[in-house]
Amino acid sequence: MHHDKVIAVLIKVGNAVCDHVYQSLQTQHIEKLSEIVEDVAEDTIYVIDREVEKVITPILEKSAPELGGIVLIAEGMGDKTCKQVWPSYLQEEKAAVRIIMDPIDGTRGIMYNKRSAFFLAGAAPNQGNEMYLQDIEVSVMTELPTSKAYLSDILFAIKGKGAFGLQRNLLNQKVSKLHFQPSSATTIIGGFAQISRFFPPGRAILAKIEEELIDSLAEVQEGKALVFEDQYISSGGQLYEILMGHDRFIADLRPALYQQLNQSGTVTGLTCHPYDVCTTLVGDEAGIIITDIKGAILNVPLNLTHSVGWIAYANKNIQQQVEPVLQRILRKINWIP
Repeated sequence: MHHDKVIAVLIKVGNAVCDHVYQSLQTQHIEKLSEIVEDVAEDTIYVIDREVEKVITPILEKSAPELGGIVLIAEGMGDKTCKQVWPSYLQEEKAAVRIIMDPIDGTRGIMYNKRSAFFLAGAAPNQGNEMYLQDIEVSVMTELPTSKAYLSDILFAIKGKGAFGLQRNLLNQKVSKLHFQPSSATTIIGGFAQISRFFPPGRAILAKIEEELIDSLAEVQEGKALVFEDQYISSGGQLYEILMGHDRFIADLRPALYQQLNQSGTVTGLTCHPYDVCTTLVGDEAGIIITDIKGAILNVPLNLTHSVGWIAYANKNIQQQVEPVLQRILRKINWIP
């Protein structure tokens, strides 16, 4: 797999998605963009999601021969398997590159023109259906800003070679280098840190875990705020906030929560999926520590339905402060062994 060529193609696709969404926000009404097109196993597909397929397909189809063939698995795209192969005459196992993609991560925020969403894509040498997150060798994440903004950040990484950034001006198309760095703080106290609880059910349970975690790390002071939170309804957005040095810690524990709720007969909700975390390579290469709920390296199947729990620490110091306390709490409530 030619890393530089794959990055160039994925950046081109991300920019095309960005331009299309940007134009749609300025010309179409919120109620139109937020119409539900289809409910599939992995998530709900809205009009704004379905529209970008027409800008993604031509680029990948044209680029496929040069890359040695592409297998794409993407939320809401293609047939019922959400899998497409280019060139169309090529057998899937003969394609050189396998791409997992979330064309719009954070649909609910951007379709209401509230907050940036992200185009996410990870690529690996094609080894068939039994592939995992750690097989990804190239990742690209492209910001899809609201109609009132005009800058789009592009972060990308090559495994073992680092993470890099660009910033594109959507008004004049000028591109400049973007320098970013995760926080070097040694504590979450005084910074942004949170456990994801933006979708019901079980938000009260997650809030209780978060409160116990913070109380274990610092003494509550009258009239003081120990930690700030930002419930960003986008896994890519959460990763971006840590990459930019804005946030210091994030944990998405929904799979463990819903497993517990299932046992009591409670209807569960939406979880994170592999396509939502397909750009964690950017975090790895930037020095962020990303683990699963048990504290092991995050490595999930590259499919569209697996439920993913993940934890990210801005640096080793934050991990050393938070992880032992969080693991103790999760063991106490039997969410991990």
